[in-house]
Amino acid sequence: MNPEKLAKLQSQIRTGGKGTPRRKVRATKPVTKEDPKISSTLRQLNAQPIADVEVINMFREDGRVIGFNAPRLNANIHANTFVIAGKPEEKSPEQALSEMFSRMGSFGPESLSQLAKLTEGFQADASGAGDVDDDIPDLVESGEGAADGKTDLNATD
Repeated sequence: MNPEKLAKLQSQIRTGGKGTPRRKVRATKPVTKEDPKISSTLRQLNAQPIADVEVINMFREDGRVIGFNAPRLNANIHANTFVIAGKPEEKSPEQALSEMFSRMGSFGPESLSQLAKLTEGFQADASGAGDVDDDIPDLVESGEGAADGKTDLNATD
């Protein structure tokens, strides 16, 4: 085709003009509809949503950390059941700990010292839990005196 003829045809074609309605631009929003099977399972578990959770870090046995930023958390604390929904990120332990300390830094350095004291207290409790004899009181009377008839249960005053 001749370029001059093509340019002439393009100038004649109008997709809009006076009297034509404007197109409405529709913004596409991501649909965050919850799966009905998941919601029914959460209802069966009696899991309640827990709000205001910013970050969840799960430490794996191989040393990696799975982190969730702004997750949806549902929990049934009595059944020890937690449901975490969100986009996971795999992190190194150093990165996860640095993020945790930066978040705790807003509470001040005294909170870190209190945390160290708490962990020392828990470690001391765990080491002292093996000594069961401290919890059992000593007997005041032995049962031998009752067998000899020294105590008279049928006597009236």
